[in-house]
Amino acid sequence: MPKRIFLFIFVNMMVILTISISLSLLGVNSYLSQNGIDFQALLIFCTVVGFAGSFLSLMMSRFMAKAFHGVVLVDPNNPNSSAEEFLLNTVYQYAQDAGITTMPEVGVYQSPEVNAFATGSSKNSALVAVSLGLLQRMDRKAVEGVIAHEVAHIANGDMVTMTLVQGVINTFVMFFARVIAWVAVSFFQNRNENEEGSNPPSYFLMYAITWILEILLSILGSIVVCFFSRVREYAADKGGAELAGREKMIHALRSLKATLNLIDNSHQSLTTLKINSGSAIMELFATHPQLDDRIARLRNRDMAS
Repeated sequence: MPKRIFLFIFVNMMVILTISISLSLLGVNSYLSQNGIDFQALLIFCTVVGFAGSFLSLMMSRFMAKAFHGVVLVDPNNPNSSAEEFLLNTVYQYAQDAGITTMPEVGVYQSPEVNAFATGSSKNSALVAVSLGLLQRMDRKAVEGVIAHEVAHIANGDMVTMTLVQGVINTFVMFFARVIAWVAVSFFQNRNENEEGSNPPSYFLMYAITWILEILLSILGSIVVCFFSRVREYAADKGGAELAGREKMIHALRSLKATLNLIDNSHQSLTTLKINSGSAIMELFATHPQLDDRIARLRNRDMAS
């Protein structure tokens, strides 16, 4: 999921920034008046643009995942190897068990890291991709657990959930960026008013500050997105255990823990199912809980049932 979440946050940020700059250059600022900001109009504007950007990012997610990682789809009618056939059959079986009516696309991408992710705009328009490293370094029992986890993400509608969360974050990011920029520009202009005379607000300066604030506030907003991502990971672990069995899900997490040193450190923020460690601040941006905690939760859930 982190590959999916990382791509979604990045694409969303670029989409929102592009929309914001475009609207500013086109002079779309109906929330501004001679008396200042019309907060109701601004909130409506930010809500519409914020959710539009979020859903646009969702629509692009599958295409971006394929392009960014070089995913090669497995031909359902002619898999190239027994490993691809096993991967395809496992995804299809769990998807059917989860009640997904349109089978996800299945793909493999070239990477030595042990990784997998699922993405797509809906349950019936999804992609499950695994790295070549995962197929080579994990046994089939572990691979089944990983696939069950990813299919559970699809069945749970996690991408739509994260899109709604991101839409709310976008709304507040755009709203507060504009309010803060307006206040800052008005403050500095009022200080110079006596010397230079009464001047209208510097829209160029305000927009420049707005764009910078949107980037900074989006980074802070990603803390909230990452929090919800961690919550959804527990749900996907539970769903994976229901599809593949608790022991396979635990075995997958244990196998992943044993292969942490095989993960490409230059892509730590992208790794799926991966343990997130580091400073307390960096843990706020972790898309996944600690593996030991996830294993413990699966064990405790079984004991409580």
